[in-house]
Amino acid sequence: MLYRKVPKTGEELSILGFGAMRLPMIDDKTIDEERAIAQIRNCIDNGVNYVDTAWPYHGGQSEGIVGKALKEGYREKVAIADKLPQYIVESREHMDEILNEQLRRLDVDCIDYYLIHAVEGNSWDRSVELGIKDFLDKALESGKIRYAGFSFHGVPEDFKRIVDDYPWTFCQIQYNFLDTENQAGTAGLKYAASKDIAVMIMEPLRGGNLSAPTPPDGVQDIFDQAEIKRAPVEWALRWVWNHPEVTVVLSGMNEEEHIKQNLAIASEAGANSLTDGELAIVDKVAARYKELMQVPCTGCAYCMPCPAGVRIPGCFELFNSAHMFKDKADHLKFQYAVFFSKEMAGESAYASQCVECGQCEEHCPQHIAIPEQLKRVVDYFEQDDMQDKVDMVANKQEN
Repeated sequence: MLYRKVPKTGEELSILGFGAMRLPMIDDKTIDEERAIAQIRNCIDNGVNYVDTAWPYHGGQSEGIVGKALKEGYREKVAIADKLPQYIVESREHMDEILNEQLRRLDVDCIDYYLIHAVEGNSWDRSVELGIKDFLDKALESGKIRYAGFSFHGVPEDFKRIVDDYPWTFCQIQYNFLDTENQAGTAGLKYAASKDIAVMIMEPLRGGNLSAPTPPDGVQDIFDQAEIKRAPVEWALRWVWNHPEVTVVLSGMNEEEHIKQNLAIASEAGANSLTDGELAIVDKVAARYKELMQVPCTGCAYCMPCPAGVRIPGCFELFNSAHMFKDKADHLKFQYAVFFSKEMAGESAYASQCVECGQCEEHCPQHIAIPEQLKRVVDYFEQDDMQDKVDMVANKQEN
C-alpha cells in the first residue's frame, strides 16, 4: 500500500480508501453484514487506513456496519470519515444532535475526518446562516471530530469560495478522467492543493462505468495502443493517482475480486507515474466515452427514494449500458422489463412512472434534468412486448 501525507498535519493516509456507500447486499434493502465486515477488515489488514461513510448511506445502515467492522482492535488502525447531512439540518442545535447520533451509531468517541456533506454555493450559505462554523469550531474543540472538511457537488466558482471560507484540513470532490471540468474539476483540485488542503476523491470510476472488463465500442482499441497493457479499472485509478495533489481515492468496493485488484493497483500507482503517451491515450478514451454515454449519472442514488417508485439510477445505468455495449442491448431491454416489474421488484419501478415532481433534481449532484432523461429511457426501453417478457419469467418461476 502506498501512502500520502495530509499537508496540514503530516498524517499519512493510504492512497486507497474504503467507501461504505455500496456495501454488498443480500437483497435491495438488506446489507450482507458478515461479508461487508469481512471486506472492510480485509482492506485494513492490507494497509487501508481510511474508511468513509455517511448518514444516508444504505438508508442509515452504513455507519452501524462500519462501527461493527472496527471492533476487535480495528478502530485503532484507521481514520474514520463521516459526514453531516446539511440538507436535513434545521438549526444549530440539530447539528449537535446529528453528530452525537453518528458517534452512537459508530460507537466511537471521535470521528477523525468530518465533512459537511454535498455542499454547493446555496447550501453552504444556508449552513453558514445556521451556524455551521461555530458547530465545527466547537466539535473540534471538544474532540468529537479531529479534522473538518466538506464534500462538494457544485460549480467551480463556488468551490473556490467555500475553500476560502473556513480553515479546512481536507475536502472531497468527484474526479475521474471524464470529470476534469465538471464540478470542482482539475482547477478545483489544484486550487485546494495550493491551500494545503488534502483532497479525497470520490467516483474515480464514475459509478463503475469506467471499469467494465469489456469496455464500450472503440475504447479497447485505444487502450491497446499502449505499450503496457492494463485493465480499464487500472487505467482509471492510475490516472487519478497520477495527480500528486490527490491524497486518498475512495472506492465503493463490494466484490472480493475487485478489492484484491484495487489493493494491487494501490501498491504501485505513484504520482506522476504515467507517461505523456499514456496520458494521451486516456484523453482519447475519455473522448470516446463522452461520445457514447447518454446520461452523466454516477449511481450515487442521492435522487432516491423516488415518490413515484422509479428506480432512477438503475434506469440510467441500463440506458447508458445499452448505448455503450450495443451487443448487449437486447439483453438489457429484457433486464429492464423484468427486473423493474412488480413481479420481480415487489413494486414496479419503471421510468414511465415519473410524475415530474422535480424532487430528484433538487438532490442530484450532477445536476441532471432527470425527468427529461427518464423520458428518453421510456422511449428506448418501454416497448409493447415488455409485459410478455415479464409474463414469460413469471411462468417459468411457477413451473
